[in-house]
Amino acid sequence: VQLQASGGGLVQAGGSLRLSCAASGRTISMYSMGWFRQAPGKEREFVAADRWSGRYTYYADSVKGRFTMSRDNAKNTVYLQMNSLKLEDTAVYYCAADQKYWGKGTQVTVSS
Repeated sequence: VQLQASGGGLVQAGGSLRLSCAASGRTISMYSMGWFRQAPGKEREFVAADRWSGRYTYYADSVKGRFTMSRDNAKNTVYLQMNSLKLEDTAVYYCAADQKYWGKGTQVTVSS
């Protein structure tokens, strides 16, 4: 499966962005999908993931209540709705399938 994340950009603190991860080659219904991020000088960290074809979703404590992950199996696409963005959300965001297949990231920059 090939993954391509998009939707990143520059946003002010408190704003919102919606990231998309389009998959090709195989259907995402076969995979547990996840979002991860890596800030400058830091290790990649978990943000959100789902199981059972999206029926169960779980989040890192740092984004719980602000970020919502969803998927559209028919469009073979996964989304990450990010609200109430904070400066510390600035990072490159990656999507992954079963944490085995990774797409290129998309940059999210939150400014004050």
